[in-house]
Amino acid sequence: MMDIYLNEVEAKRLLEMPKIKENDNVYSISQSGGKSIIPLLSIDKRERFYLDLSINRIDIKKGKYQNRARQVFVLARVDFNGSPHRNPDGTIVNCPHLHIYTEKYADKYAIELPQKYFANTEDLFQLLDEFMKYCNIINPPIIQRSLF
Repeated sequence: MMDIYLNEVEAKRLLEMPKIKENDNVYSISQSGGKSIIPLLSIDKRERFYLDLSINRIDIKKGKYQNRARQVFVLARVDFNGSPHRNPDGTIVNCPHLHIYTEKYADKYAIELPQKYFANTEDLFQLLDEFMKYCNIINPPIIQRSLF
């Protein structure tokens, strides 16, 4: 059986790689919460990515946005309006927070949202826009603002 592995240099390269929407579909998350998986591509179309939007069904202000590569590797994820996160080393980070892929912990380690990239965590649509910019999605998918 083959081990699934991604080193940090490659993960960083994938996160910084410019991404474009795969199609012109319109995506949304219903008022009752749910999940959307949006396909993305590298500009040369050699790499496939996914933008996952998940909203809690009970508390629609709680959720996560994440960017995956090669189907299984979470390169970056923003968790918002949830519980504090306990890192593998025991440190605690309040919500919202950012998970970034590392070799040692995969996506299990979180940091505070860098204000350099994330200015407004109250507006969930702006947070999504800022997350897409952070992930270098240069031609973003069409996402309905119905939830926000």
